[in-house]
Amino acid sequence: MQEVFDEIRSALHTVWNRRWVALGVAWVICVLGWLAIAFIPNSYESRARIYVELEDVLSEQLDISGDGKQAITKVRQTLVSGVNLERVIRTTKLGEKVVTDAEMQAAVKSLTESIVVKSEQDNLFEITATIGKSNLSDAENAALAKDVVQSLIDIFRESNVAGNRGEVASTIAFLDEQLNDRKAELESAEQRRLTFEAQNPDLVGGTATVAGRLQGMRTEMRGVDADIAAAQSALAAINGQLASTPRSIMTADSGGARNALAQAQSQLAAMRARGLTDSHPDIQSQKRQVEALREQAANEPAGTGGSPNPAYTSIQSIRAERQANVQALEARKAALQSDISALIAAQADEPAVAAEANRISRDYQVLKDKYDELLRNREEMRLRGQVETERSAFKFEVIDQPTAPRRPAAPNRPLLLFVVLILGIGAGSAVAFVMGQLTSSFTTSDKLQRTLDLPVIGTISRSMTDAARRHEKLRLKQFLAGAGGLGAVCFLLLAVEMIQVGSVA
Repeated sequence: MQEVFDEIRSALHTVWNRRWVALGVAWVICVLGWLAIAFIPNSYESRARIYVELEDVLSEQLDISGDGKQAITKVRQTLVSGVNLERVIRTTKLGEKVVTDAEMQAAVKSLTESIVVKSEQDNLFEITATIGKSNLSDAENAALAKDVVQSLIDIFRESNVAGNRGEVASTIAFLDEQLNDRKAELESAEQRRLTFEAQNPDLVGGTATVAGRLQGMRTEMRGVDADIAAAQSALAAINGQLASTPRSIMTADSGGARNALAQAQSQLAAMRARGLTDSHPDIQSQKRQVEALREQAANEPAGTGGSPNPAYTSIQSIRAERQANVQALEARKAALQSDISALIAAQADEPAVAAEANRISRDYQVLKDKYDELLRNREEMRLRGQVETERSAFKFEVIDQPTAPRRPAAPNRPLLLFVVLILGIGAGSAVAFVMGQLTSSFTTSDKLQRTLDLPVIGTISRSMTDAARRHEKLRLKQFLAGAGGLGAVCFLLLAVEMIQVGSVA
């Protein structure tokens, strides 16, 4: 640690012995640095905040509101586009000396670096413009920064309010033109389809439609077969009921057993008509009663009269109806079989015609779908245009008007002045230290001993006369005056900077 302190003392002593060199270098560097800072133009910054309202109840209700994030991205991109920046340059002092295209491109590039559009929230933007032209005064730079921000806001208002409506109108015109072209193509395709269908009625709609019709007919055929089976089963059941029902019933004078037998048989037929099977207990009991009455009626002498059985007549009419239903279903089945055979024959005999039918049907459907889509888009765009004409769905509000800067945003001259002062002092000290290291002198006896690796017996103090002391004090005062003058110049420049900044309107 003692060696470190000795080295520091040695370095300070070396610099102090050459303090005039250090002071001269510091003055040169500080003067040059302060002159460079003086030529840096002040940059003034103007800010404004804009709130963009993208939500509209009517637009959302009609489902024409669009994507809000995409609209916000569009806002940020269009604000600093090249076209808009050219308009800003031409409407402000920036375009006074711009003549050629190259100068305009350079001005646009410079302005692009000077403008920042920052999103503070989802739909809140801050526009910042920083202007610092060396050929303009501070007051003119401050006013120009405000004019640039105001011009951006005006362009934004014009392009996003009136521009949206113009964009909708141009889009509707384009869709109308496309609809007219698609309409002519659709009419031509429809005429070809009608002509083909007139020549080939069995292949209407193409092979896909024919296959669908064939599949539908086969499905219907399976349904008809099931209906026929059910109808035949019902007809067989009614035939069984008719066979077990007597044609006539006996009157009172024809014998009590026969009359009771007829009534029992009628009750049995009524039970079967209700759907009861032979295994049902009521049916079995009624059958036993019928058998018992049949034996009694056989032993009873024959009567002289009888009347038609109404149950038999009713079952006969039901049987005729069910026979007619079976015949109708069989006729439908025969017709379906004929149609299926015709379609299969048409597909097998005319493969080229079937392929042409498929192509015509496919082309017509594609054109029709495209036409319907364009028609929906046109109507949606027309409705959007009407909504934006009556009440614009895109609204914005300038929350903070462009500020008029009174102090420069850059450069930070006080800080730079202090930095140059410190750099000058440090550079002077470094030069003095290096010069001391280049000479063969030793500031302490310990350093001499370490360097030469020889024992040092002692040191002799410097002895000065009175005249030399007075001269040394005078030189010290002169040095302090020079160092103090360097600091005074720095503070004087700071004062001048404060006065200039305060004078900007």
